[in-house]
Amino acid sequence: MRFHQSCSVNLSKNYPCPCRRRGRLIPIVLTEALGCDRCQQIFIVHEDQRAIEQLATVYPSRRLWRWTGSRWQLKKNHIPGQQWPGIVALLLTVFIGWSFLALYSPLILSIILGIAIAAALVFFLIYSFWLSYRR
Repeated sequence: MRFHQSCSVNLSKNYPCPCRRRGRLIPIVLTEALGCDRCQQIFIVHEDQRAIEQLATVYPSRRLWRWTGSRWQLKKNHIPGQQWPGIVALLLTVFIGWSFLALYSPLILSIILGIAIAAALVFFLIYSFWLSYRR
C-alpha cells in the first residue's frame, strides 16, 4: 500500500467531489467551506488546511477526506469504544428479561425463549454494525 502525503487544501481552487466522481467542489463565498455542484453537499476545511469534513451527514462518525494532490482519500475514523455501552446495555437487558422469564415460566419454555432472545440480539447487533459501517 502506498502512503499518500496529504497536501493543503486551497480555497481558491476547484477540486473533484469526494462523494461523486463527476461533481466539482466550488468555494462558497465568504466562508471557509466548499460545496459540490452535483450532490449539493457542503464540506468545511479543517484548521490544518489538509482535510475536509462533510456537514449534515447521516453517518454516526465524522467523515474526513485528505487531499493527496490528485484525489481525496477517506480517513478511517472508527472508534469501537463508543459502541461498548450500547452492547453492554443490550446484553444486560436480555439477561434481566431472561431471568424474569426463568422465574415465571417452565424451564423448557424459558430456555427456548432465552435462545430466541439471544439470537434476536445477535441479529440486531449485526444489523447495527452493518448500518454503522456501510459505505
